[in-house]
Amino acid sequence: EIAETAGYKKLCLELGGNSPLIVLADADLELAVNLATQGCFRNSGQRCTAVKRILVHREIAEPFTEALVAQAKDFVCGDPSDEETMIGTVIDEAAAQYLETVIQEAVAAGAQVLCGGQRRGAQLQPTVLRGVPRDARMVVHESFGPLAPVMEVEDLSDAIQLANSTAYGLSAGVVTRDLEAATRAIRELRTGTVNINEVPGYRIESSPFGGIKDSGLGVKEGVIEAVKWMTYTKTFSFPW
Repeated sequence: EIAETAGYKKLCLELGGNSPLIVLADADLELAVNLATQGCFRNSGQRCTAVKRILVHREIAEPFTEALVAQAKDFVCGDPSDEETMIGTVIDEAAAQYLETVIQEAVAAGAQVLCGGQRRGAQLQPTVLRGVPRDARMVVHESFGPLAPVMEVEDLSDAIQLANSTAYGLSAGVVTRDLEAATRAIRELRTGTVNINEVPGYRIESSPFGGIKDSGLGVKEGVIEAVKWMTYTKTFSFPW
């Protein structure tokens, strides 16, 4: 709608995301769990590049999930003005109610809540789920809050296919020690950014940043790219 209204005016649309964190069988498990908890729960999960789907190789899914639940329970919910608080509210109560609804839908479709899931006003506890169906609204659309749906994958091909299966294409993270797997993921994931052994939200402010598909027009933010985008390049000949 913004693009339609703007007409010929230049636009740099930085839209939503549904960023996956792919954890392959050879991943450093401790690193993967730390990235997952930070990526899912910091800022109450309200970042466009927050981890929204955790795609874990089935061989390590059990130990990964156990460690993730243990860390999630350490995130203290409460008053944002309290220094001990790690999880505050989402933007408003309606947003928290929506998150509660997608949790209930996923559970009705066979998912299991391993921790969290309780709402109080606009605050939702950090919530880890497993067995979320691939067509659940929680993982097909952007769930803007502290949810950590763990989804098992068979291999890298399966992970890439699942990661690419939504309308969004903002960012992705891949945890692996395998250089070949990392370069393949960079090549085949349909996102504006791919971070290896980092969260999808990792960025240097001067680097190009922006999404594709329903996450943006392919236009990049970042100091240099923003200046280039908002500047008209003039070509001239000058046969003096």
